[in-house]
Amino acid sequence: MTEPRGKRQNIMTENSISLSTHNGIVIPDNWAGYNLDVFSLPSHYCEDLECVFIPHGVIEDRTERIANEIMKDLGDNHITVLCVLKGGYRFCTDLVEHIKNLSRNSERFISMRVDFIRLRSYCNDTCMDEMQIIGGDDLSKLSGKNVLIVEDIISTGRTMSALLSHLGKYNPKMVKVASLLVKRSDSNNGFKPDYIGFEIPNKFVVGYALDYNEHFRDLHHICVINENGKLKYKV
Repeated sequence: MTEPRGKRQNIMTENSISLSTHNGIVIPDNWAGYNLDVFSLPSHYCEDLECVFIPHGVIEDRTERIANEIMKDLGDNHITVLCVLKGGYRFCTDLVEHIKNLSRNSERFISMRVDFIRLRSYCNDTCMDEMQIIGGDDLSKLSGKNVLIVEDIISTGRTMSALLSHLGKYNPKMVKVASLLVKRSDSNNGFKPDYIGFEIPNKFVVGYALDYNEHFRDLHHICVINENGKLKYKV
């Protein structure tokens, strides 16, 4: 296994990365990530990144495990998957594909349809006070339905709490939330999704469809943006 950056963490061990049923894979504050030069990355981004924080293969394996948990909990139901764009599309696509594969080979079956919603809650690297819902289909179609919201990252929890409150007006039968990442932050309101990929420190991460002002979505891995990148792509 390739050694991560920094001297504080030499390898991923049980003492450094832990698995919690409720928090997913918990990455500690002192996790230094991996050197950029041992991964394939777009050359135009290399000066703008601090490290590879979560490699793509680890994301894929964790996503498959979440699909297994969803199958156990929601099998034999029809669910509407509500993908939060734009950052959630990679995670949602992979998660839905894993659920489909599991469903084909299981006695329990999940019938799914996918809808999309777009939220805006960040300007540069700062979370805004109010959530903006941009576009999306008529949410009244969710009345009486089982809904699985698929999100890329939850930081303060305010955006997701506001979305759940908004969806509640349409009286869905059940709502579950799956988030690839949950960020530890002093400003977090305590909201926890039902399914979590990784709990991460309070770092601004990009890649795997997560962006910084529409840049970095094409990165295969989840990386930490550096100050040079923030300044270069600031709006």
